[in-house]
Amino acid sequence: MYIKSPFPDPPQLPAVNAHYMFFKRPDQAEWPNYTVHIDPIDSLTAVGVTTAATAVNPTGRLMYRDYLRNIEDLSTGLGVSEAEGGLGLQGWKETDRAESVNAKAGREIIGIISENSSDYITLIHACIRIAVPFALISSYSTPFELKHALKLSKATRLFVDEAFLSNVLPVVKEVGLSTDRVYLLKEASGVPAKEKRGKTRKTFRSIIEGVRRRGTKTIDVRTAGKNTLAYLVFSSGTSGLPKAVMISHGNLIYSLGQAIVTGQAVAEVHTPPPPLNPEGIPVTLAFLPLHHTYGLHSYCFRATLMPSTLVILPKWNVKVALDAIPRYKVSSLPLIPSVVHQLANYPGIENADFSSVVAMNSGAAYLPPELGQKLTKLVKVDLDLMEGYGMSEATIAAIVQPYTGMLNGKLKRISGCTGVLLPGMEARVLRSEDAVPPPSPDTVIPDDCEVDEPGELWLRSPNVAVGYWNNPKANRETFVGGWLRTGDRFRVDKDGNFWFADRAKDTLKVSGAQVSPVEIEGCLLAHPGKLITDATVAGVSGGRTSDEKVPRAWVVLSPDASASLGLAPDTGKAVVAEKAIAELDRWHKENLSKYKWLRGGIEIVDEIPKSPTGKVLRRVLQDRYEQELKKPKKGKGKTKAKAKL
Repeated sequence: MYIKSPFPDPPQLPAVNAHYMFFKRPDQAEWPNYTVHIDPIDSLTAVGVTTAATAVNPTGRLMYRDYLRNIEDLSTGLGVSEAEGGLGLQGWKETDRAESVNAKAGREIIGIISENSSDYITLIHACIRIAVPFALISSYSTPFELKHALKLSKATRLFVDEAFLSNVLPVVKEVGLSTDRVYLLKEASGVPAKEKRGKTRKTFRSIIEGVRRRGTKTIDVRTAGKNTLAYLVFSSGTSGLPKAVMISHGNLIYSLGQAIVTGQAVAEVHTPPPPLNPEGIPVTLAFLPLHHTYGLHSYCFRATLMPSTLVILPKWNVKVALDAIPRYKVSSLPLIPSVVHQLANYPGIENADFSSVVAMNSGAAYLPPELGQKLTKLVKVDLDLMEGYGMSEATIAAIVQPYTGMLNGKLKRISGCTGVLLPGMEARVLRSEDAVPPPSPDTVIPDDCEVDEPGELWLRSPNVAVGYWNNPKANRETFVGGWLRTGDRFRVDKDGNFWFADRAKDTLKVSGAQVSPVEIEGCLLAHPGKLITDATVAGVSGGRTSDEKVPRAWVVLSPDASASLGLAPDTGKAVVAEKAIAELDRWHKENLSKYKWLRGGIEIVDEIPKSPTGKVLRRVLQDRYEQELKKPKKGKGKTKAKAKL
């Protein structure tokens, strides 16, 4: 089944350095000098969270023109020669790839390991301005994960928050990177950091101050083409080691064009209430990690489309967020499902002040419709929680939920529906895992799905990534004939609306039939007694053959589980767990076909492990279960409440 976006294609934009599209557009000449970034020092202090002020934003507020100057001065310090006091980083060409990395020749990659900050965003734009690619490395990385990221990315220099320095330096030495190529981004104090030898370590602040002190001439914006590498972002898989996705300047520009076309279509049918902050511009709570595609684009790139303010949280903290929203009159909340879940179940959330919020959206993972509806009812704000679908390999997004009435009434928002294709995108939905889309949209193949038939989604568009960095095997499997294999299953209705079905790689085959973990999770969460607040399902050993997996569920009991089961308030946890498992076992067997039953059992856990962006880490639970199976049995008799049924 072939589908083309209902939107008009994005306008033909010039193949230039993406910096021109972010900061040199004609419309920006009339912009006021507004507050662009706020470090919520007052909110952090109010809830007892200590954090250092950023290097060039000590007051907590950064104005737009100061922000532009910081980008220019930092890029100058990075790009001018060492003789002029700079780092001597050279711009990349369109043909440069992994084999081009050469620190001695100035063809380098900047690795960034940091929590969210204004400085982080400034560094990203400074690198883009001089066509030096950067690698976004999670600040949550374990030593094992960090070693993999450094070796794969081939990062030649690092900017690191001082708080992470003690964890990073041993790995840096292990991979053979000189420690004098590690610079500080966010400093823990005003005292210059020193190495053991007493040598002062270069910092974000010292590079900018050096340029200003020496009066170094601002470096020009460097040339970049459509395929010039802009950055590497690590794909967030639930199994195996992450892959580095290559995003080009052309990808960024096309993605911005998609956002412009979509925004124009929204403006025709929807006018949000005016923001309540003193400057009268949108204010976004920026807590999603900048090392992830969703946060990166929301705060670094999409934020350049109009004057707006970012209230930047170093990382997610529900108490800080609930203080910051009314304090800074936050109008926009980009969310992820795990945060939606936490907010919807947070004690006293119904009394929190969300009166300034006019827009909420959720991304990065599938959001059950009932969870989104629960949050919007609790916050008592008249708005819809909008969703979409995206992935790093598509630069940011591929599918968006429309507002009803868009495109002269052609589109409408449907609860539970993921949405329609973004401008300029093509899709193919295929039955077989082995099928590959033909080049021509007019060619029909036997594996094309029919209307409303689930199949694997393939995408084609100029916003599809260049490929995986230094990984030919993964490129051959994922980027095929100009198409991107997403690994996700969707069905498409007669109007071109996309409905999420499941992750293709998470789908189980039991007795030859496909079993969707998402379907089983939905069944468990739909128990009328609201016994659980979260659930995930994955395949574990126990099938009829050595390679067949059977579904097992991990669930989090609700605080009211004992009451829902008709048990006394002082009933022990073990009894409540046992009764809850028995009830969920009965419920799902009544509502699902036998081949979908949880033959791997049901286990109660305190929480479902998730990545910082809200994706369920099924592999953590699966590995733990398989390891438990291998342990020798200590004895027979009583069965733990957490054991499988």
